[in-house]
Amino acid sequence: MNEHVNREFSPGTSYIQKDTLGFFKKFLRPTETLMPLFDLRRVLALSTLALASLAASAAQVDVAGVKLDDQIDLRGSKLLLNGAGVRYKAVFKVYTAGLYMGKKADTVEEVLAAPGPKRVTITMLRDIDANELGKLFTRGVEDNSPKTEMLQLIPGLVRMGQMFADQKQLKAGDAFTVDWIPGSGSLVTVRGVPQGEPIKEQAFFNALLRIWIGPSPADYKLKDALLGKG
Repeated sequence: MNEHVNREFSPGTSYIQKDTLGFFKKFLRPTETLMPLFDLRRVLALSTLALASLAASAAQVDVAGVKLDDQIDLRGSKLLLNGAGVRYKAVFKVYTAGLYMGKKADTVEEVLAAPGPKRVTITMLRDIDANELGKLFTRGVEDNSPKTEMLQLIPGLVRMGQMFADQKQLKAGDAFTVDWIPGSGSLVTVRGVPQGEPIKEQAFFNALLRIWIGPSPADYKLKDALLGKG
């Protein structure tokens, strides 16, 4: 029996494979077979690849204790984490921010011009008045947008301001996302709940992006981090 088993091992078979295949052989009479040993080796190899693939797909980045997936699926499109970092106010950590895109980019121009879906995800690191946060975002848009664009941005800014005012307060751990979905618009989701209809103009989403990556960003270190330079 043992000679029958040993003859079927190739010189390159590992000790682990030998032990596994030998385990199956112990319970078989010489005239029986569970499956060809070649198939067993193939199953073992595929299982290893599947586990490695699962581990890779579940990879995460830790940003100030907040776990961000290194890739996500947004309505059927795979997005990669372009960069992530922390928004500081003086010495205080206010929130984490992550930018997801279909293809990584390290310049503002590339980010704004990139086609396809995008996502900005924000997770609060401290309690904050949601209405005040909305006002800060509006000011960030004003500080980073060409004056020629401001008129067309006003309706979207009013809607966004109302969305945050309705939340009253955001607590540490609360998260919200702003998704750009081509053909649909910018969708704001707070605590997993979509906030009204998407804002259709892409100029509005780009204006929001410039809050963090524009010429006068909320936090220069966060800007570098979102561009993958942090």
